[in-house]
Amino acid sequence: MYDPVCKFLAESFATDFATWLLGTPITLTTLSPSELSLEPIRADTLILLQSDDMVLHVEFQTEPKADIPFRMTDYRLRKYRRFPQKRVHQYVIYLKPSDSPLVRETSFILERTRHEFNVIRLWEQPTDVFLNTPGLLPFAILTQTTDKTETLQQVAEKINQINDTRIQSNISASASILAGLVLNKELIQRVLRSDIMRDSVIYQAIEEEARQKGLKEGLKQGLEQGLEQGRREIAINMLVDGLPIETISRVTGLTIEQVQVLQSNMGENP
Repeated sequence: MYDPVCKFLAESFATDFATWLLGTPITLTTLSPSELSLEPIRADTLILLQSDDMVLHVEFQTEPKADIPFRMTDYRLRKYRRFPQKRVHQYVIYLKPSDSPLVRETSFILERTRHEFNVIRLWEQPTDVFLNTPGLLPFAILTQTTDKTETLQQVAEKINQINDTRIQSNISASASILAGLVLNKELIQRVLRSDIMRDSVIYQAIEEEARQKGLKEGLKQGLEQGLEQGRREIAINMLVDGLPIETISRVTGLTIEQVQVLQSNMGENP
């Protein structure tokens, strides 16, 4: 859930991210991961933005992972192969506080090979920076703030000041989702207006994903129930033919107890 939100924000408010990470409001456009691919790439967490002479690579992580340094090195080499003249800035941004030493790793070392990248731990970042930029507002709740409820209220006030209703709904929905990492749902709903969120592209995308997941789960459950019913009918036919319970259990995959229940029910309903 959090990956698509972060990706949406970084790509929709690329200039805000460039100003924050690079210190310059550079105009950036999206670079497709497929342009770097020699094999399948983790496009769900990979955000690539580019200008004429630079590539900005950002990865958001909710949990630390041991393979991050290697992945950053792998992506860097892919970029060099595709754009040998472009400067590359790489950032791993951790969303949730962690005591793991992995969130402090900023390099990959293999024998005489060494590659370095930037790491940002949001919980160590000053909150004010995020409250003054629309594209960064949803991340404010994850920063160094000591009063998360008060910060969420400040975020809500800033959102209400946005004149563009489309941007307002997208920021509100994104803030609501990311706040779920550190605050309970009831509090978030009290502070952020749900009526604004429903018009958001990201909110609708997540709703559609949930709906599709529900349909898939329903289909899977239906298939499983159908298979179970089929096994029971086969077992009943085998019982009618007088086959041993152990054999029926082995053939159908039902437990001996389940076959015995079927046998008992047959006796009650001749």
